[in-house]
Amino acid sequence: MNTSKHSDLEIEILLLGKWRFNTGSEKITIEFKDDMTYEQTRIQTLLLSKPKELLTGNKFTGVWYVSQKKLYLNVKTMPKSFFNFKVPLVFKISIADMVATLGSVFVAEMYEVIRINSSNFLIKDKEQSILGTKINNPMKY
Repeated sequence: MNTSKHSDLEIEILLLGKWRFNTGSEKITIEFKDDMTYEQTRIQTLLLSKPKELLTGNKFTGVWYVSQKKLYLNVKTMPKSFFNFKVPLVFKISIADMVATLGSVFVAEMYEVIRINSSNFLIKDKEQSILGTKINNPMKY
């Protein structure tokens, strides 16, 4: 597959806003903000995957960027879930957030941007191609 004809900056500008897409086992909504942060909600659609959602939660936040026509997502905070409890030390530390932050330093989610315009995108991860649709416009009037 050919990658997008757009520059990295053009891809970043086109990504701003809220998008929805489905994978084989999830419905995902992600909002890319202009401060290079994102909020993501993942809903498990397979009955056998629901326990995973209950344990890990479904709302994630992090930072994003585009480099060499690839979209990178680095998770910074995990959802409130069974595994995301706070340890009352000098500062309140969330164990799952700490693991997510450390993990994202080494392993970011990466998607190759194949095609993008102001209302649709086609991205590809290691396993599948994903078609997304923009569900709002980031411009506030």
